[in-house]
Amino acid sequence: MTEHVAYPLDDQLCFSLYAANIAINRTYKPMLDAMGITYPQYLVLSTLAENDGITIGAIADRLSLESSTITPPVKRLEQAGLVERRRSKEDERQVHVRLTDAGRVLIERSKCLGDTLMQRSGMTPQEFQAFNRQVQSFLDALERSA
Repeated sequence: MTEHVAYPLDDQLCFSLYAANIAINRTYKPMLDAMGITYPQYLVLSTLAENDGITIGAIADRLSLESSTITPPVKRLEQAGLVERRRSKEDERQVHVRLTDAGRVLIERSKCLGDTLMQRSGMTPQEFQAFNRQVQSFLDALERSA
């Protein structure tokens, strides 16, 4: 008697999203390498592009990570001249992060990532946006039920 897996991997959404994440990272890697940044650094820069000057904690919250995991990429971005950190005058425990001019230029350059992903997906811009909204709605539902 053979045992059956409850659901084959290809029928499991978690595996499809995991495999899609790996494929996205493979797609992004050569472009990120050419820009001299890693994917986590790209996420930090993108967060600052949305809301420049926020704290390390706010960046961590936006990326659903711990502050301690955000500090190393921020330090490397600072060493590369892409961001600058400043302690808050009101609360020295708070560190605000701002894009430099070079960081803003790199963010502009990084638009190729999303453009390449959409192009390789074969989706129209409208389909691509609708798919992203579906994934975001799914994520929101999971977070609400947790």
